[in-house]
Amino acid sequence: MKLLLTSGGVTNDSIRDALVELLGKPIEECTALIIPTAQWGHPMCDPYSARRSVAGRGSERQDLVGLGWKSVGLLELTALSSLDRDRWESWVRDADVLLVEGGEAIYLAHWIRESGLERLLSELTDTVWVGISGGSMALTPRVGADFLGWRPEDGDEALGIVDFSIFPHLDYPGWESNTSESARVWGADIGGPAYAIDDQTAIAVVDGTVRVISEGNWFAISGEG
Repeated sequence: MKLLLTSGGVTNDSIRDALVELLGKPIEECTALIIPTAQWGHPMCDPYSARRSVAGRGSERQDLVGLGWKSVGLLELTALSSLDRDRWESWVRDADVLLVEGGEAIYLAHWIRESGLERLLSELTDTVWVGISGGSMALTPRVGADFLGWRPEDGDEALGIVDFSIFPHLDYPGWESNTSESARVWGADIGGPAYAIDDQTAIAVVDGTVRVISEGNWFAISGEG
């Protein structure tokens, strides 16, 4: 897959240009599936936030579904394990892009595995994964204790599709737990490379090559303490 891992979505022209580059054609010619699953596992989310994810947020943060796609469908991962694989696999294969909303990253990682989607991801070489916050963190090796809200006794290991972790919403106004200092403390415990990124920043990953796209603030963390 081609990955565009964001903190806040497609929030500026630089991130949008990177998305079009990954797609290889205009957004208006692409079909998308929105995945809201991570919303259900996060204590700050509810049915109303899930609806906004699917219908469009209507806020200053640019929503994923409102980018101008040719079409947008809904893919709820918690439903897939109850369906035969041949019922839903073509939906995923036929999509140009998976739009993966934020929320509880470990809950999302669980359902990516449980649904059977994880086994399919390596075959989707031309598909673009656009993640917001938890939708990006689910692909990392670890999310860190600070972002662990679902079944903490099971640990903070995510899917490990990329080899770095992500601290999202860096220095977000009013979020005292998301300061640069907090990110460095988090990074010292993460045990591997990581990036702290704000909502104007994204990380593109193609064939193992990592590129940071930003009109805001970010920094790399070695994870060596």
